[in-house]
Amino acid sequence: MPAPPLTTDGYLRTAQTVLPQELVYGYVREAPAPTPDHQDVVGTIYTCFRRHLELTRAGRAWLAPIDVVLDRDRALVVQPDVIVVMNDRLHIVTDRVWGGPDLVVEVMSPQPRIGNLDERIAWFAAYGVRECWLVRQFVREIEVISFAAGATAARRRFSPHESVDSGVLPQLHLTAASLLG
Repeated sequence: MPAPPLTTDGYLRTAQTVLPQELVYGYVREAPAPTPDHQDVVGTIYTCFRRHLELTRAGRAWLAPIDVVLDRDRALVVQPDVIVVMNDRLHIVTDRVWGGPDLVVEVMSPQPRIGNLDERIAWFAAYGVRECWLVRQFVREIEVISFAAGATAARRRFSPHESVDSGVLPQLHLTAASLLG
């Protein structure tokens, strides 16, 4: 007999782990630890965002594992690779992140390690994330997806030497090549 679904509160009471795991409508999804290449890219992006946000004093960045509770009642908790929350919304960050961050980054290895990409993008749109970056390290490109009114508003892919445009971090100037080497 399968275990009954977990509530969000039950999930948040489980033992802490550094392995990727998420709660999807009451059921825990786990993944193996990421590869060194994946973690190198995540670390580079986080460092770049953190430096930029410290200089502009516009918000804060965190890297996985960090629980982002998108829907407490429906038991939906995700762990994007990197998140950004702007100053005017820092109140959503307490013991966890309680709501959609302004920006999420998913490093493809070559696919998301937990779940389905289309499913994740739909959640980000539905739960108030403003922008999602899909970093495709093997083809050295970044796709930026903008969301509005619970749906995808725009999608744009940036080649290695093209400047990445971000609606959330408009003063950030970088290329996929600068992040991915």
